[in-house]
Amino acid sequence: MAADQIVLAAIAGAHGIRGEVRLKLFTDDAQSLARHARFDAGGRVLVLAAIRGDKPGTAIARFEGVTDRNVAEAMRGLTLAVPRTALPALDDGEYYVADYLGRTVVDETGELVGTVKSIDNFGASDIIDIALAKGGTVMVPFVPDVVREEAERLIVDRAWLA
Repeated sequence: MAADQIVLAAIAGAHGIRGEVRLKLFTDDAQSLARHARFDAGGRVLVLAAIRGDKPGTAIARFEGVTDRNVAEAMRGLTLAVPRTALPALDDGEYYVADYLGRTVVDETGELVGTVKSIDNFGASDIIDIALAKGGTVMVPFVPDVVREEAERLIVDRAWLA
């Protein structure tokens, strides 16, 4: 995927028998996707025909030309991306997860800790999942008291790495 593309959702599987799909959202809600008519799905263009919210973090969508469960199920795992230029400007404190994935993480002394594997939110705050350079992973809160941003790397309070 091109660096100027931002993934907004992933197809989790088929929903029903008429070609609808379940989406895992990487946005606030289904309406964030509804603003876009076309998505890059791994080199394939998908045109959104309808979308509705489902459970938190999920939605149900229908794409033009997808009319049965078999075709919808074959789309499982595709990600839906749009050009960065199609997204609204960010407010203070907001960020695109894609801008942090793979970023180097160090401690206060500059020692390499690892790289950002993912960022999730389980309710209280965003959590950074770090793939440790020595193997394994660790999750830390993505809050100013724990993580600072400097140029192209993140600095994590060593106390959270024990």
